[in-house]
Amino acid sequence: MTPLIKVLEIHKSFPTKPEPLHVLKGINIEVLKGEVLAIVGASGAGKSTLLHILGALDRPGSGKVFYDNLDIFQQREDDLARFRNRMIGFVFQFHHLLPEFTALENTIMPALIYGMKWDNALTKANELLKEVSLGDRINHRPGELSGGEQQRVAVARALILDPSVVLADEPTGNLDTKTGDAVFELLKSLNKERGITFVIVTHNERLAYNCNKIAKMVDGRIESIENRKG
Repeated sequence: MTPLIKVLEIHKSFPTKPEPLHVLKGINIEVLKGEVLAIVGASGAGKSTLLHILGALDRPGSGKVFYDNLDIFQQREDDLARFRNRMIGFVFQFHHLLPEFTALENTIMPALIYGMKWDNALTKANELLKEVSLGDRINHRPGELSGGEQQRVAVARALILDPSVVLADEPTGNLDTKTGDAVFELLKSLNKERGITFVIVTHNERLAYNCNKIAKMVDGRIESIENRKG
């Protein structure tokens, strides 16, 4: 099967004194379409840095990232930005919802920025919020929602443009165990029902063991890859 994402020899360093900090040291990994990949490892292992490069939020120092055989970092900046906005959804630990906007408005925002017609975006946002069990909370602002509900809004927002992959950085890390489990089950159900590919950075190895594949990072490298039924 052709991988959706293929990473070849990714290196990434950051300038520090007295010498550069080498965060990624030759990462090679493939993500298949429809797969749920968990990336685990201690703090400082390079997990979030790798996720940012997979999401084209940052560039590698060297190496290549392919999406369906497209070498994404060979694109011009404006083309890369459009690719990122259209093809990749993001879910972060702290939601990054706009506090002055409702759940519906937060969900619809990426679609409007992309240029989707208002009526189409509105219909889709409503459908997504219902799908994540927030159909009765669409007019609530983030401050009126629980942590789990805010994360569900973030998931709906990530899906508004039908991305090929959703990248999630500690999506349950700021939630209690029960709420975090519910959010994780939501991601799994979306994967099963919609065939969405997920790459999830997590410290929660219990949740990681319910994914299709687990990549363990140690000191900027992939130490092991374990295939599971998920």
